[in-house]
Parts: sequence; C-alpha cells; structure tokens
Amino acid sequence: MNNVEGIFKAYDIRGKVGSELSATVAEKIGFAFGNWLPEKNAVVVGRDMRPDSLELSQAIIKGLAEQGREVWDIGEVTSDMIYFTVGKFGLAGGAMITASHNPGEYNGIKLCREEAKPVGEESGLFEIRDVVIKNLTSDTVLTNIKGVIKERDVTDDWIEHVLSFIDADELKPLKVAVDAGNGMAGKIFPELEPHVPFYITEMFFELDGTFPNHIANPLDPNNLVDLQKMISQEKCDVGVAFDGDGDRAVLVDEKGEALSGSVMTAILAKFILEKYPNSTVLINAICGRIAEETITSNGGKCIRTRVGHSFIKADMRENNAVFAGEHSGHYYFKENYMADSGLIAATIMLYIMSLSNKPLSQIAAPFRQAYVQITETNFEIIDKDAVLKKIAEVFSGDKQDNLDGLSVNFKDSWFNIRASNTEPLLRLNAEAKTEDELDSLVKKVTAIIGEFS
Repeated sequence: MNNVEGIFKAYDIRGKVGSELSATVAEKIGFAFGNWLPEKNAVVVGRDMRPDSLELSQAIIKGLAEQGREVWDIGEVTSDMIYFTVGKFGLAGGAMITASHNPGEYNGIKLCREEAKPVGEESGLFEIRDVVIKNLTSDTVLTNIKGVIKERDVTDDWIEHVLSFIDADELKPLKVAVDAGNGMAGKIFPELEPHVPFYITEMFFELDGTFPNHIANPLDPNNLVDLQKMISQEKCDVGVAFDGDGDRAVLVDEKGEALSGSVMTAILAKFILEKYPNSTVLINAICGRIAEETITSNGGKCIRTRVGHSFIKADMRENNAVFAGEHSGHYYFKENYMADSGLIAATIMLYIMSLSNKPLSQIAAPFRQAYVQITETNFEIIDKDAVLKKIAEVFSGDKQDNLDGLSVNFKDSWFNIRASNTEPLLRLNAEAKTEDELDSLVKKVTAIIGEFS
C-alpha cells in the first residue's frame, strides 16, 4: 500500500482509492480510531455517494466493531449530519466517508470525537495515523468482544435541528434553484422542502459520485454556470450550490452573481450578533476585511484563525465563539455543536431574505462594494518554503503575519500565500479597494512565484 502516511492531512484523511486508500486501510483506521476515542459509548458512521464509499464505510465499521464499539450506521448523509448526530445523541465520535469536492478517483474520511470535537493534526489524527501504519505491518491483536452494529435514520432529527435556527413561519415563497452537483445535498435537501414555502427547482439531485455534470465544488466559477443559467431562465430569487458532501453552500443572487465566502460570513455574522450581542466571532486567515469590519461594527469581537475545520472548531471552543466563517464557504455555529453546516447557513440566508423583503443583490451590495478579491489561485510548486521565504523578503518592509502561511497587509489591500493542507499546491488570495490596485498586487506576487515554477 503506497504512501499511507501521506493520506493523513492536517484535518482529515484523503487519498486516491485503491493505491492510497483501500478497504484494508479503512478497517485499520476504524480499529485505531475506536481504541483512541476517549469516550466509550457508540460511534456513528456515514458516507457520501461515491462508488467506493459503501465499501470503505463497511470497512471502518468493521474496524470499530473489532474494538468492541457499538456502531450507528446512518447510511448516505451529508457531513454535517455526522457532527450533529455525535452532539445530539452524546456519542463517542463519528466518521464520515467522503472526499468532499475532490474528483471521483479520490475518497477520504472525516473524524470527530465527543461533542463533535475535531480530530486533526493537533488533536489526535497523527496519533491514529501512527497506529494504522504499525498495524498494517504487523498482526493486529483483535478484541474478543465484537461491537453491535445498528442502522439508524437521523434525518427527521436533523431537519428539525436545521429549522430551529429560524422562525419558519416568517419565510416567504421565494423561487430557489438548488444545484446539488450530484452530491449528498440531492438526498437531504428534499427532506427540508415540505417544511418551507419555497418554489424549488432541483438541479443534479441524482446521487452520482462520478460527477457527470460538473465537479461539486461551488468555489470554482465554472461549476456555477448551470445554476446561473437556471436562475435567469426561471427568474429565480436566488440559487444555492452545495459541494459533494453538503457541508458547504454558495449562494448566487438573482442577477447570477455569487456571494463570496467573506460576504456571506459578514451577512451571517451580522444576523447572529443581533441574536447574541457582544459575542465573539471567528474568521479564517483569508477572509476579506469586510467580515472583520462588519463584526466589530456590530459590537462583536473578531478573532482570526487558521484555515481548516479542525483548527476553527478548537478555537471556537477556546474563545466561546457563537459563529465562525471561512472564505471557502464553511460556516460554523455554536448551536450546531461548534460544527459547520451548508444547509443551516443556506436556510438562515433564505430567512434573512424573507425578513428583508429585498433581493439578495441589494442585501449583499453594502458588503460587496467595499473591496474586490481574486478567486483563490493555485500554483503547483515543488519548493513551497523557498517561495514563501522569497515573498517575505520582498515585502519585508510591510506588515506580515504567519498565522496561516504568509499574510502581508497594506493600508487598502492584502494578500495571503499558503500551502494547501489537502493538495500539493500553493494558494494565493488577495484583496484591494480597487481593481487596478488588486491587479498590480497580484502581478507582483505571481511574478515572484513564477521564478520557482
């Protein structure tokens, strides 16, 4: 088995099916995870719609049962339903078989412990990795007690939980186009529909882990083209695009323009701070300045954190934050066990639209007008450290921080360059007051990166 160590990333497990992640590896992960978990009660396992997710799910369940664990098999679900199930029912932990928005040849596993606490590089994932590697090269001693495996359906509980974030009686009959990208939202979103007055146009709701229509990554503008056409064709008030495992949502306004993660973070933070005044809100290192400005102007305390769910969830607990937003479209809620949810975020946004009686473009306008940002740009670089060192030297006279990669701040602009936690890439984000200033900044940074490509 090649490069098993390499599939353990900063905050999840992800690799190519067969050559890196197999049923054998998944079973060892389940066995190690079951032993590592501090609490002794049941563990929940769910999966997405990828062709090999069932096999991997069965393997990790087998490994957990070999540790004597009771296992709840909740079948095909969105990732946020795993976090909810662990928190709601007081379970010891959970495992979700998914590679999120990655292409079909990949799969992965997201792990959490009691109260939906994250399992990442700084919270146990690498300890589990070391045990898995050891067990793959030696005979594993199994327990004599086999755990009980139970099939459970938590869908009704989940939908009730999602609706608890709003007053459903205040919802207006909006026309909503929803693009599930052949991912898990195609199974779960219909369960919400009977409870809301929306006129829904369903797009690519058929579960298909080969992604025949487009990759379920709503951050890529190319993957929003079909949704934008549908909004125009059906004269929809709004569109919602989910990623493959349904824990991210991107909204597109009635004019076909997507809301960035920074803009949605700002809008959601304002709404939540009205409910919980003077509270702490987290944003990740690449969120635009409008998010921080909105939080502070609405009486909140803003704290920046590293990119990635395991870091953010831990920081939320440490700072007792009520909400956190990532520029990548992940939104975390204290009332959701400090976990992220695409469906909760989308439902709250539709509720905000209903209360305002304004089109989404008007709601978003004040947040969009302050700054312009590039779409996150990726570079395949062998010596990432050398690039970061060179950029730091070039901008040595400017304000810098190393919270996550390298951020360089100017009066009216900033950029961040960081190594991907899941792929062999450097990622560039940048923002400025004007397009000209942004173009100038990006050209200067990319010219330096180009010296190493």
